[in-house]
Amino acid sequence: MALQNLLILGATGTIGVNTLDVVARHPDRFKVSGLVAGKNIDLLFAQACEHRPETLIICDDESLARWRQSDLCAKLKQHIGYSPALGGQGDLLALCRSNNIDTVVAAIVGSAGLRPTLCALEAGKRVLLANKESLVLAGRFMIDACTASGATILPVDSEHNAIYQCLPTNYDLTKADQFGIERLVLTASGGPFRNKPLNELLEVTPAQAIAHPNWVMGRKISVDSATMANKGLELIEALWLFGLPAKQLSVLVHPQSIVHSMVEYKDGSMLAQLGCPDMRTPIAHVLGLPDRIESGSPRLNLAQLGRLDFEEPDLSRFPMLRLAFEVLNKPETLAPVFNAVNEVAVDLFLNEKIAYMDIVRLTEMGLSRYSTERINSLDDAFALDTEVRAYAAECAEQF
Repeated sequence: MALQNLLILGATGTIGVNTLDVVARHPDRFKVSGLVAGKNIDLLFAQACEHRPETLIICDDESLARWRQSDLCAKLKQHIGYSPALGGQGDLLALCRSNNIDTVVAAIVGSAGLRPTLCALEAGKRVLLANKESLVLAGRFMIDACTASGATILPVDSEHNAIYQCLPTNYDLTKADQFGIERLVLTASGGPFRNKPLNELLEVTPAQAIAHPNWVMGRKISVDSATMANKGLELIEALWLFGLPAKQLSVLVHPQSIVHSMVEYKDGSMLAQLGCPDMRTPIAHVLGLPDRIESGSPRLNLAQLGRLDFEEPDLSRFPMLRLAFEVLNKPETLAPVFNAVNEVAVDLFLNEKIAYMDIVRLTEMGLSRYSTERINSLDDAFALDTEVRAYAAECAEQF
């Protein structure tokens, strides 16, 4: 079996770390050819020592300078016997196009992951997509890139991966109406505030918002889970990934995070994918296709669990989800606005510059302000993203 050459974008983040954990279990299947990180150069060094990549990219300029000024290069050469090629942000796109790369794990959080992900798709790569914001910002352009180059997008997010596993193996998003699908059901844990009195949401702190009850995630994604903005982004992502209209997309709150999503068919059947809340399961699924490979995740004991609960989402508790359903009716314009304002607002909240519920206020203001914008090109998408971020930051100063 030929080794699959991997490039991992966002290697030091949660998805990157879990991907490398799975990869380490299968040295006969995978070769880590490149690792891309931001600021966490200590972890990047440890990963390079273990996985022996050919190339390291450090996208943060200050961190790249610190690496070069330190003795890390010498230490790494001493440990693995050679010095990997070292580059910065400017070298990233060329690496995504490299003929030495078969599979790109796209796990850079936020809109910063769009350009390298799109570049990999244009180069015809197999892309394991964990960056939902890329599809939200430029879904049409990413799908068009796949069509033109023959690239493949395989979903890593647990919800989309679950749906992918429950669809027919010959599923074609361009013919989505031919597979007898009634609706897709994305599940949501409800986060840490599912039962919190509504009036107490006004006093939520960053520490409370990032304390997810089931999943271990980064700070930004944890806040998105608390507000359920992440489920809104996932709805938009599902729209592009599976080619179904907004009316066939729905959400159920499932506190145990065991059923990761479901597909309901017109014959009354509902197929679901179950598993412990461990990102190594969907990562192993897409890495190993068409084979099933060991992930390292714990096994599910349904008898011990005893019950599975579901409830409709309370849109008064999760107004970001309500806004996302509105966005689905105009995804090519409003989805980038939703994403950009949310990223700015979450960053401000985590830095204690705005209150938790101000995330919603800012998002409503952004959607109202840019409701008539049009996007005709990728440059338009980036220009809108930049303008919306500036607008959101300016509005937040008035809070």
